[in-house]
Amino acid sequence: MRRAVLLLAFAGASVPAVALADDVPGDFGRIVFETGRVPEALPEPGLLRLQIHGEEQIRYEHLRSFPLDVSATRANAFPGATSDSLGQNDFVSHWFRITPTLQLGTKLRVVGQGDLTGMLLGDLAHDTSADQTPRDQNNGYDGFSNLQPRWLYLEWTSPVGLLRVGQQPSHWGMGLVANDGDHPSLFGDYRYGNIVEQVLFATKPLGIESPFVVALAGNLVYRDNVAILTNGDHAFQGILAAFYQRGADMLGVYGVYRDQNHSESSEPTYFNYTDSIHVGVLDVAGSFARPLTAAGETAYLFGSFEAATELGSTDEERTIYQLPGPAGGPATEQWTKIRTYGGAASLGVVLAGHEGLKPARDAATRPDLYGRIVAQVEVGYASGDANPDDTTEKRFVFDPNHKVGLVLFDEVMRWQTARAATAAQDPNLANGSRPTPGASLLPSNGGVFGTQYVYPTAVYRPRPWLDLKGGAVIAQTTADYVDPYRLVPQGAYVNYTGGDPKRHDLGLELDGGFEARLPLGPILRLQLGAQAGVLFPGGALADATGMTMKTPWIAVGRMGLQY
Repeated sequence: MRRAVLLLAFAGASVPAVALADDVPGDFGRIVFETGRVPEALPEPGLLRLQIHGEEQIRYEHLRSFPLDVSATRANAFPGATSDSLGQNDFVSHWFRITPTLQLGTKLRVVGQGDLTGMLLGDLAHDTSADQTPRDQNNGYDGFSNLQPRWLYLEWTSPVGLLRVGQQPSHWGMGLVANDGDHPSLFGDYRYGNIVEQVLFATKPLGIESPFVVALAGNLVYRDNVAILTNGDHAFQGILAAFYQRGADMLGVYGVYRDQNHSESSEPTYFNYTDSIHVGVLDVAGSFARPLTAAGETAYLFGSFEAATELGSTDEERTIYQLPGPAGGPATEQWTKIRTYGGAASLGVVLAGHEGLKPARDAATRPDLYGRIVAQVEVGYASGDANPDDTTEKRFVFDPNHKVGLVLFDEVMRWQTARAATAAQDPNLANGSRPTPGASLLPSNGGVFGTQYVYPTAVYRPRPWLDLKGGAVIAQTTADYVDPYRLVPQGAYVNYTGGDPKRHDLGLELDGGFEARLPLGPILRLQLGAQAGVLFPGGALADATGMTMKTPWIAVGRMGLQY
């Protein structure tokens, strides 16, 4: 057996970006269009208030097929098959999200959130069960029975700081490592997000008027890109963070130590053991916004950055020469070292033009929400791993809710890794009952991994209620693009379509769409829109003959209600 690539996105650092100031932007630094969300009313002294907000979103998607690995089960059913598709071209999905909030004066809040989500009708994917949301017959097909509890926590603003206890979201900076799955993106949709069972305390040690915040937290991960508590993953984290934040200006650092275990059994008649991950994460993030007074109309320059590294060890992925080490034990030559890093930075400009969309305070803190024209360029880098057989893990993956385009990362590379991981665990393989260690952690779930990219985007608002948007993704891998599954049964050092892994060009993606928000009452908004993306594949997606796949594309019809 050979080691599969472990994609680490440790997302438990849960520093509350809006905990200690009403005007803190939270996710400033990327283009975020106005969604029609009804904001929570500010708390008032002596007033007990229950508010219930949320949304119902429906999506129709058409996806053009592209080649994927053939699982052993599929090969038995179709002898001679050399490639396979996702099996899903047309489908309708939805999510209904409800967020009740109870305010008890100005000091106490109780916040809950839950989703009812999944597919409603259409084609099903197959051989994708390793993905966290595989869109197949076994996971979330019935969109009216797949209930996902998200948040239920108590928040107390005390004289010395803020205390938050319960099941709560996790978000930091641009959302590369910690992303709560509740921040709208320009293209694509947020999914489940990072959720933790947590006790968190944040305070201003230099006084209430100070912009300096220190936060300390301990948690058990309920769900993120690496662990799901209900699947038997037990990931405990300790967090220490400090940041400066005044309006749109923010600079901060947080550190996370994670200890994750999952009980395994080699065979019923043999012995039980524990797979473990021990890792530390260091993440630095910042953002800014400045007016451009020389411009002919109100204009702002804004930007942000985030950079992170993960250092540690694991025996959850290993080769035949690496026996499981003692649970919780130190790293040895039997353990795989974790050495990954990644980051992103963005710079944008806003030309404000709609008086109804830029009240003074909001224009100062979130000019990207209220501009008539918003343009931005984002660049990103995630380290890659060209050798699935060595004892050092180098590949970094962004959180899937940090969206970069529609097609390349969220469809093509997502399903390539999901199919490879699912095929590696196929029961018709000789080792199917005991798959390659780490195979279950191969899927990217739609996150950017092992790639560097340039992502220019723009929004034009001819009316305050209408967004016209466009974008492009130019990307290449940061290491050879190797399919670990093909390396196991075939011994072939090739990419996910059997081609040359040393070709790094992933291609050019073009995206476009529109979004309209129509008020139906004081607290109800109708959203109508469409998005589409097309990928012109590069050599990294070519097959053994050097031919690139047929041009993948996706079209999405969008309808929603915000209340």
